Amino acid sequence: MKISAIDIGSNSVRLATFAGGKTLYKTLKTTRLGEELSLTGKLKEEAIERSALAVSEFYGKALSEGSDKVYAFATAAVRSSVNGQAFVDRVKETCGLTVEVLSGEDEAKCGILGALGADKDGGIIDVGGASTEVTVQSDGQVLYAKSVNIGTVRLFDLAGRDKDKLIKVIRGKLADYGNFTSSLPMYAIGGTASRLGSIKHKLTEYHPEITDGTVLTLEEMYRLSDKLLSMTVEEIRATTICGSSAEIVGGGCLLMAEVMYKFGVKEIIVSEKDNLEGFVLLKEGRL
Repeated sequence: MKISAIDIGSNSVRLATFAGGKTLYKTLKTTRLGEELSLTGKLKEEAIERSALAVSEFYGKALSEGSDKVYAFATAAVRSSVNGQAFVDRVKETCGLTVEVLSGEDEAKCGILGALGADKDGGIIDVGGASTEVTVQSDGQVLYAKSVNIGTVRLFDLAGRDKDKLIKVIRGKLADYGNFTSSLPMYAIGGTASRLGSIKHKLTEYHPEITDGTVLTLEEMYRLSDKLLSMTVEEIRATTICGSSAEIVGGGCLLMAEVMYKFGVKEIIVSEKDNLEGFVLLKEGRL
């Protein structure tokens, strides 16, 4: 059986297809659904339209390639906006697909299940466009799970690429995580993690077989955030994998570093398995 899943995030829409217990491929379109959400509390009509179109295109692609089931789920941008239902309705009108809106807790569960499975000890940091999830598990039990409404797109809307403003916004939200530290192995999942792993390997195209397992230390993260925020957006586009995400990657790197510091994490491991795998496992019990 071939199964596909569409992840509708604040920065991009992603499609993954699975069969025989393996991820066949992942692809994405950057649609910036959460654009200006932090300023207005609403999804922009243009963002709704371009994101719904991307979902429709991916749905058609999955069906044309023989997927027996296609799931779609949305995360922070849709669940935190006052007009999130309008987006869900628009997707239904456009292609007939029903979008499931995940809570922050369910998003975190999907992320750690995809990255670690049900039994492996460790945790995840998932820096998204509108929220960042941190989840830690041991002996099959969740020790900590928290989703906070701060992400790369929200950061850019609130602070641009100004380091001082970014730090102020980030540290103003870190208190929402409470007091928890982890000595277990920690993994970074999602688009920000993939971009940072790609930058370390000097990749200009996405190669998950290279980025998966990449170790990024806290010191590296702070140095890289300084470098990215000192570069122009044009320089980032010209020299890294970050095309349409060039303006947000520096803030995302700084956010990842600050979350790591908050939780006492000295290094993270990039995992290319994430909430797409986790969502399908929760639905099907298999990939």
